[in-house]
Amino acid sequence: MISHPDKVMFPDDGITKGEVAAYYASVAPLMLPHLRDRPVTMERFPNGIGAGGFLQKDVSRGFPEWLERVEAPKRGGVVHYPIVDDARSLEWLANQNCITPHVWASRTPRLYQPDVCVFDLDPSAEEELDTLRGAALLVRDTLAELDLPCWVKTSGSKGFHIVVPLDSALGFDEVAAFALGVGRVLVARDPQHLTLEFSKADRGGRIYVDVGRNGYSATFAAAYALRARTGAPVSAPCTWEEVERGEVGPRTFTLRNMAARMAEVGDLWADLSKRGRSLKRALARLERAAS
Repeated sequence: MISHPDKVMFPDDGITKGEVAAYYASVAPLMLPHLRDRPVTMERFPNGIGAGGFLQKDVSRGFPEWLERVEAPKRGGVVHYPIVDDARSLEWLANQNCITPHVWASRTPRLYQPDVCVFDLDPSAEEELDTLRGAALLVRDTLAELDLPCWVKTSGSKGFHIVVPLDSALGFDEVAAFALGVGRVLVARDPQHLTLEFSKADRGGRIYVDVGRNGYSATFAAAYALRARTGAPVSAPCTWEEVERGEVGPRTFTLRNMAARMAEVGDLWADLSKRGRSLKRALARLERAAS
């Protein structure tokens, strides 16, 4: 049961909490395999996205007994993260005014061993779609040289998320080192458009290659998650061919057009979890190239 279903969550679009809950119910069959066993950080907006929100990790108090949780160590204690493995739990997130579930790159019980490596392209200017598309294709082609297939999704915000499925053999430190090594190669190949500078003031209008999603407890927007932006955009899987042809941008897919999209293509990431690869050879190649 969704409380206050008429509460407006996206004021510029008139989208209500009930519509948000209905969206997550409709997308659950596609989304749940990508959420399963991953600690979730909730991005909550109790009064809609126009009033600001907050991130919530811990659900140790005041939450239903049936909600699955996982204890993740942190400095000085633990965090009790929710685990969203079924439609009931996804509905509960929506009822908490959670617009975006952000997920770890690892799954319980192997919390220290990620099963994906994530590259988040974050452009300084949202209008430069051709440059962003070229950057995404450069990431794909660079990873292909390392014999690593990758999948792409719109971020629902400003860029693209590019994901390499892994075999979970390595820990966060090794995966983060790999991602940083690839990031350095990308910047060396296109220094005019790409940067690893975290500070926006130091980016000089370039696209930030964010490799920081690959550390312990770091998160990224889950596949099929809504984003808290006007239009209710979705972080939706797409194909590389669509990226090449310029048919998709960061906010092409929305709450209101995803039903047609799902009917047309299904889950483009359905096989991702079965395609995990080892990073050992790729790490060795990067180390040799850097020496």
